[in-house]
Amino acid sequence: MRYSSRSLVAVAMSCGVVAACKSKPAPPPAPTPAPTAPAAPPPPAPRVNQDSIDRVNRERAAAAERERLAAAAARARATIGQQVYFDFDKDDIRDDQRATLDAKVPILTANPSVRIRVGGHTDDRGSDEYNLALGQRRSASAKRYLISRGVAESRIETVSFGKERPAAQGENEDAWSKNRRDEFEIIAGGEGLKAPQ
Repeated sequence: MRYSSRSLVAVAMSCGVVAACKSKPAPPPAPTPAPTAPAAPPPPAPRVNQDSIDRVNRERAAAAERERLAAAAARARATIGQQVYFDFDKDDIRDDQRATLDAKVPILTANPSVRIRVGGHTDDRGSDEYNLALGQRRSASAKRYLISRGVAESRIETVSFGKERPAAQGENEDAWSKNRRDEFEIIAGGEGLKAPQ
């Protein structure tokens, strides 16, 4: 069978039309998106959370301040309690003991309601009467020293224990040197003790 060239052209054209009908038209170009606005910042945390954080921070700061003040008070109390030592049969303040007394002055100045007692002690050599008198002279010597540095006389009591309350036992210079001393005790106003500024 022979086909004419016209019929072949017609068949080819029909196939082309059918093929053209089956293909999808090209999609139109996508529109350019409009510029987007910057993202809004996240909303602030609820105020109740910030209030809680602030409260916890205040409580921590207050606790730290209480600890600092308690430590300062403990140091001040320890400084007031430091003993002063004397040479054998002497009641004058030794040069190496002056700094111990000087350290008490700013604490006493910063705490005007504090009253102290100075207790004079001796070693066990000598009579009871002699040692009571020597202990009294030693406590009076420390009192005079503090008064000369500006502490009011009415804030300092003195007492003598003589040789009745030894700090160390023994019949040698090591023990005797520890017993020749003044002890300092807070007797009033020590509850809110504060360190000097």
